[in-house]
Amino acid sequence: MFDFTGRVALVTGAGGNLGGAVARAFYDAGASLVLVDRHADRLAAAYPAEQFVPARVHFAAADLTDEASVQALVAGALDRFGAIDILANTVGGYRAGTPVHETPLETWEFMLVLNARSAFLISKAVIPPMLARGGGKIVHVASRAALSGSARQVAYSASKGAVVRLVETLAAELRHKGINANCVLPGTIDTPQNRAEMPDADFSKWVAPEAIADVILFLASDAARAVNGAAVPVYGRS
Repeated sequence: MFDFTGRVALVTGAGGNLGGAVARAFYDAGASLVLVDRHADRLAAAYPAEQFVPARVHFAAADLTDEASVQALVAGALDRFGAIDILANTVGGYRAGTPVHETPLETWEFMLVLNARSAFLISKAVIPPMLARGGGKIVHVASRAALSGSARQVAYSASKGAVVRLVETLAAELRHKGINANCVLPGTIDTPQNRAEMPDADFSKWVAPEAIADVILFLASDAARAVNGAAVPVYGRS
């Protein structure tokens, strides 16, 4: 569908379900990959050498909530490939279940760090090499919950809402410098973990990781050159 031959895509959360689908989609489209996860052993298990040409893949273990770790990650990617053309950031997580007055401060801070701080730090790190290259594409994964607050998920909603505001700000700052910034808003993602946690749900209404990956590839492609600052719903039938 898209041809990313000659481009370098940095995919965070590459050891997870969504990150794995995004990484494979970019690889099949010809991109060279910087695959990032907090745990190096997850990457080695997920991307066997017999399926992924080593010359096109660089593995990096990094904590996206730590600025020094993020800067080291980007420096290593540049040493390996000389450029970063695309950031596809799938790092994030969910913690909810209590009303505001019963939500521990630790939960509030954990969500803001995991979802918002990580997006801020990796954006901050990839922008300078993209500017030096004359352009780039930034795609973050936010959430349907970013659009409005709902009961018992204040920290998650706020943290994902911050990602949307970050993307809008990036677009306003970078649109005249050749860098597009957008995000996707998944509904419930069809993963083994979600199926285990919600066994009575109608899984057919959920959105597949591969469907979200297709939208991310579109936003990273030349076909989306006029799309900037968008928050694209990817809900499946939910």
